[in-house]
Amino acid sequence: MENANKTIDDIIKRMKLNKRKTNVALIQKAYNFAAEHHKGQKRMSGEDYIMHPLNVAYILADLQMDDATICAALLHDVVEDTEATNEDIVKNFGEEIAEMVAGVTKLSKIQYVTIEEEQVENYRKMFLAMGKDIRVILIKLADRLHNMRTLSSLKRERQIANAKETMELYAPLANRLGIYSLKWELEDLAFRYLYPEEYRELVLSIEKKREERIEFINKIMEEIRVALKKQKIVAEVTGRAKHLYSIYRKMQRDNIALDQVYDLFALRIIVNSVKDCYAAIGVVHELYTPMPGRFKDYIAVPKPNMYQSIHNTLIGPKGTPFEVQVRTWDMHRVAEYGIAAHWAYKEANRFKKSNVVVTEDKLAWLRETLEWQKDMQDPDEFLKTLKTELFEDEVYVFTPKGEIKTLPRDATPIDFAYTIHAEVGHRMIGCKINSKMMPIVTPLKSGDIVEIITSDTAKGPSRDWLKIVKSSSAKTKIQQWFKKTEREDNIEKGKDILDKEIKKIGMSHSDLFKPEWIQVVLNRYNYNTVDDMYASIGFGGISPNKIITRLLEEYKKEHEEDTIEEKIQELVTERLRKQKIPKSGVVVKGIDNCLVKFSKCCNPVPGDDIIGYITKGRGVSIHRKDCTNLKDLLSEEERIIEVEWYNENEKAEYNVDIQVLANDRTGLLSDVVKEITAQKINIMGVNTRTSKDRIATIDATLEVQGIEQLNQVIKQIRKVDSVYEVTRKKWY
Repeated sequence: MENANKTIDDIIKRMKLNKRKTNVALIQKAYNFAAEHHKGQKRMSGEDYIMHPLNVAYILADLQMDDATICAALLHDVVEDTEATNEDIVKNFGEEIAEMVAGVTKLSKIQYVTIEEEQVENYRKMFLAMGKDIRVILIKLADRLHNMRTLSSLKRERQIANAKETMELYAPLANRLGIYSLKWELEDLAFRYLYPEEYRELVLSIEKKREERIEFINKIMEEIRVALKKQKIVAEVTGRAKHLYSIYRKMQRDNIALDQVYDLFALRIIVNSVKDCYAAIGVVHELYTPMPGRFKDYIAVPKPNMYQSIHNTLIGPKGTPFEVQVRTWDMHRVAEYGIAAHWAYKEANRFKKSNVVVTEDKLAWLRETLEWQKDMQDPDEFLKTLKTELFEDEVYVFTPKGEIKTLPRDATPIDFAYTIHAEVGHRMIGCKINSKMMPIVTPLKSGDIVEIITSDTAKGPSRDWLKIVKSSSAKTKIQQWFKKTEREDNIEKGKDILDKEIKKIGMSHSDLFKPEWIQVVLNRYNYNTVDDMYASIGFGGISPNKIITRLLEEYKKEHEEDTIEEKIQELVTERLRKQKIPKSGVVVKGIDNCLVKFSKCCNPVPGDDIIGYITKGRGVSIHRKDCTNLKDLLSEEERIIEVEWYNENEKAEYNVDIQVLANDRTGLLSDVVKEITAQKINIMGVNTRTSKDRIATIDATLEVQGIEQLNQVIKQIRKVDSVYEVTRKKWY
């Protein structure tokens, strides 16, 4: 992991090392433009903001990306975070760079019902941009990597949220693109923040036997080097420790201790040709005994992300297993840089004799992703499917002619049929697995040979298949069939489903179906007509609740002219008018019938540790002992007096200030207020504000009877969706 900040000179130097022509003037111009527009902006760490795009650009330079990508990386935040516009980028740097910048810029001008919906739409936008230019996602991955490297400056809640998103989306995406140099680091960084205790324990445990393991691996490396030299095989032999998250995942998956994870180190042998790969693994097999069932030939059967290598686990000295990987130099470049290497090949045309063939077919999964996401309007379903699609568990099966098909784990012959062609899936009536007739719902295993039996008289797919298939492409093709063949039925079904759901909330069709409100829904979910919307509900493309939620938002805009804050204020005024001032509820030791006043700077309530301060002409002022203002008062010891709560006055009510922090969403304040009023607590005042990064702050003054009631309401507010912190407000 590299944490040292980079400069524009470092980037240009790294670009020149890539042995291609570098437009230094253009890169310098992009840097100057970004530096000028980010001038005065700071990161959460306190450093100048320009350090972020500089480091993102350096990561991409290290991946051997081209001038345009480096420029786009330097400029990737200017449209989102400064006054610069997309037109400015086009004018100064051209359409190519501008489109890449636009691809990584978040959607900020559209109002979404939920944070999740906004997140999903940003993902959708990113994938569409990625389909046009793969470099967009490379910039996004580099952006995420640098943000993860500097995550320590954020609050714990943000650390967890970013780490979770990285583990669930960005690391699997890097894996899908074959960029292992990014994948491993993203996973280890996310692991560090998601499971800090487990991370520290693993680091310490590995460190204890580090010297012993290094000695072990060095001995094996030297033996292999000597043996390869004897066979006149030119090779580089290196050793590396397994990545921390990889070790942790194995321990969790197999329920084993660290001492039982034998292959903590992997040996890598890099040779000049495919022929030498097989010769080298043969040499290794002569030295050490292979473990049964651990040989994997990814050269003959490459992974979908273009990865090629031979893997095997062998028994080393003293019976200790270790892993060896054998690959060519070209395969090594692809293994480290994945699709970035493909771009380098395409751009520079420097590896014409390479035995690594990178074609557009390698990105078939991306095309499929773009295909199914078009028809998926439900944000929750989209995000769930996306995460499933990105995870790496796969099986490799064969057609009778020997063609390899890659499918998700637990995929069935139905999934297999749809990888061949949609019509094969639609006309499927049976299957053979390894020449035996088997049920079409049989989970497939790597190495299976699958033959699909079709019939021209087949009636098409069953709806039950949607619950069985594992691949998103198969699911999409089945849904499209039902959409096309049962459109009229789906329209009627969707209309009926929607009307029933509307009635459940005590409203009618006419209450919500104003033309302008419906148009908002159609635009939001990319429907051309109302029938398209009904049909989508009918075949399960979107939940009716998503539609109703959006319609209710429009309904509230028209019918709730007063804001929630105004209603609360009316309520507060009415309560203040009716309120009777209770007795203080505080006993001043040694003084009877003393005028007592609660300090507004800390608003003490029964249960708080308190102290009294004798004021001039206003009696005794009551403060919490942790009140910041009390520090100044304690210097006048003669005016400090002991006080205590008077138990017989427990029903007295006291004002207290709380602060709620949450991810902003529609209905947030309303939900918080509901929780407060449910505890039969009066709200004496409320104020809300939202920051640029969509963090909502709600300051409220509550009327409570004591610390127990206060703690209870805080506990309930914390359960509100999107709320991540509730505290008693401190005054300074």
